[in-house]
Amino acid sequence: MYDLVIIGAAAAGSSAAIYAARRNLNTIIVSKDSGGEVALSGEVNNWPGIIATNGFKLAQDFTNHVKSYNVPMDLGFEVTKISQEKNYYTVTAKNYSGEEKTYETKTVIIASGIHPRLLSLPNEENLRGKGVTYCTVCDGPLYRGKITATVGAGNAALESALMMSGIASKVYLITKYPNDEANKGGFPKGEDILITKVKALPNIEIIYNVESKEFVVDNFVTGLKLKDKTTDEEKIINVQGVMIHVGNLPNSQFVEIKKDGGNQIEIDQKCRTSLPGIFAAGDVTNIPYKQIAVSAGQGVIAALSAIEYINKWKEE
Repeated sequence: MYDLVIIGAAAAGSSAAIYAARRNLNTIIVSKDSGGEVALSGEVNNWPGIIATNGFKLAQDFTNHVKSYNVPMDLGFEVTKISQEKNYYTVTAKNYSGEEKTYETKTVIIASGIHPRLLSLPNEENLRGKGVTYCTVCDGPLYRGKITATVGAGNAALESALMMSGIASKVYLITKYPNDEANKGGFPKGEDILITKVKALPNIEIIYNVESKEFVVDNFVTGLKLKDKTTDEEKIINVQGVMIHVGNLPNSQFVEIKKDGGNQIEIDQKCRTSLPGIFAAGDVTNIPYKQIAVSAGQGVIAALSAIEYINKWKEE
């Protein structure tokens, strides 16, 4: 039996694993990938101690740090269920080949993160890889010299447009908010420095106050139909690629536990959930700020709380 099973191998999971290893806990990380959404981030300039890096490199650093403590990692396995057995848990996971593994453990830290939200437009799922992407860092270079659109109004969309401005010939940035002071110039959740950079670039055209209605397709995406939210006027912009950055959803579907209305796992100040011995950390939880540094700190808290729980644990 493990002392601790950590679900997720990004900032929260890696931090938890490092602290658990330093206390000599019998720990394993189970995760469908290494780095989660961190690995798909572009430039990272707000990780303390490193002035500039990128998400992929930072995710590699996380993994290498965990490996330096000889913490085993079952990567490629996605957790499908957590079952309570007396005062311990059985974690079930499957890989893409259908192989199933189970892990018995005294405690669990859920650090499974988030995944991109879809626009929910017709045929959207079938257009992945055919002009629709949710990862500009991954797929942006495929559109060198072409015309692209980024849909979204947060930092991820702003970063996408900035990245594509150096790759594509022209970039449309589509926001559902009007260009007014109340909405921070169309980007109410965006950082000021990113908004200023985007608006200064000559090959970025911002289209405000519109909804995305439909992809125009000829085997691959050739355009995007937009509808003005004030006038209901519709127009089509000709693009060869659409980068969708409209938020994320928590990866919490595998566990029956107390969640909020957005399916985020509810935690207290010690990262405790509604189930004893199960802790949660990072973006999968109801913490208000989704940041790499915040997730790392949450992972530390979850690990220390799990250690405190294990110290009092008795076999039934």
